[in-house]
Amino acid sequence: MTEISVLFFRACLALLAMPIYLLSFLGIWEPFCKKIFFPFLLEKISAIHNRKTKKQKQELFRNLPDFTGPLGELRLLEIGTGCGVNFQFYPPGCKVTCTDINPNFQQGLSRSMNQNQHIHYERFLVAAGEDLHQVPSGSVDAVVCTLVLCSVHSVNSTLKEVLRVLRPGGAFYFLEHVAADHSSWKYFWQQICYPTWKLVFAGCCLTREIWKNLEQANFSELKLQHISIPLPWTPIKPHIIGYAVK
Repeated sequence: MTEISVLFFRACLALLAMPIYLLSFLGIWEPFCKKIFFPFLLEKISAIHNRKTKKQKQELFRNLPDFTGPLGELRLLEIGTGCGVNFQFYPPGCKVTCTDINPNFQQGLSRSMNQNQHIHYERFLVAAGEDLHQVPSGSVDAVVCTLVLCSVHSVNSTLKEVLRVLRPGGAFYFLEHVAADHSSWKYFWQQICYPTWKLVFAGCCLTREIWKNLEQANFSELKLQHISIPLPWTPIKPHIIGYAVK
């Protein structure tokens, strides 16, 4: 009965979003979304999300200086930098390499860079999380990934790349929305929204259990917490937050 209900409400939502589905069928939506719609929308959503998670992010990144490398520098790589909403939380003087699969965030990214001149920007790489071949193995002290693992093609492949680029003893910081408890109304809502949400929000998957991928990855230490972020009328309230040490 539940599966029938999910399919029914999915169809209703798809009808409401029919213009987007039609544009997608014609091959128009994806390039428009990637170049114009998603960069604009992500900057707005990220600002709201940042306000809701400011205290959690301050606490999360508080111990970043503890992972400073042997030469006294903190070399940080951010996967899916987007508009640079995390820059304000990084310690002064750290050297940041920005990566994103979408090169169309430059306006928002430039604004964030101008507002956060306490850190040193090394370079920007157009790269997917699953393929960071431009970054040498063992070359960074910390990797940061927030609201990105929901939309990579493979979470496990991305985590393998994280482990590769981190030096021994380096840390991976994460904050991701995840699947709700399967017996909850939140999960029911996530299942209904899944196909349309994924189309509208550039491949974002609502029901990933990312904590399982992290638990199965070869980190020597994992600090992970399940939290709920107050984002009314959205299916992305359940989150995980923490860091893992190589």
